Amino acid sequence: MQSGHHIKHPARPSRRERERARQRRDILDTALRLFSEKGYHSVTMHEIADKAEFAVGTLYKFFRNKEDLYKALILETTKEFHEAIVAALEEHEDEVDQLRNYIRTKSEIFRTHVPMIRLYFSETYGESFNLMAELNDRVRERHEESLRILAGVFENGMRKNRFKRIADPLTLAVAFDGTTTAFLFRWLELPESRPFPEDPEFILNIFLKGLVD
Repeated sequence: MQSGHHIKHPARPSRRERERARQRRDILDTALRLFSEKGYHSVTMHEIADKAEFAVGTLYKFFRNKEDLYKALILETTKEFHEAIVAALEEHEDEVDQLRNYIRTKSEIFRTHVPMIRLYFSETYGESFNLMAELNDRVRERHEESLRILAGVFENGMRKNRFKRIADPLTLAVAFDGTTTAFLFRWLELPESRPFPEDPEFILNIFLKGLVD
């Protein structure tokens, strides 16, 4: 006897919903390009609308004002970054492979999102400091979560005697995260003259092998 229960599949977005999602994405992409070129304070909603080829009223259907748009841009993009980092750390069972995958994924995020990375850090320490303070709290929470997961990799490696207990796992996670970020920012400052750190092995060797036998 068959059960009367049916599996419910998620409803497919309607054409109108897909169109709204596309419009919103176009607006955010255009805003990112303008913000990264001119800075947050130098861009107007009218300018974003003009470049995105929408009536300015269309922007206000999605965002209350420029600050609301900017916050959505930062929070949604950093959420994507965070999810990619977490997925990279959970993809393998071997701890060294997890660290290797972390470097690769983080490097790919920097390489493919240069305007967003530059925008975020320039505005964090620039004229938009007060605006960024609220955003930074939420972005920092995500970063702290990724550090805790990274610390778990070191903890697992220590428990299996794969890694030496030279420091507590969170300290190692902060050091590893900071090392990769430093190399990526060095490339970001002068991408034309400095090599992109795409090979994770040299960072792993610095970190795992050390200078002294």
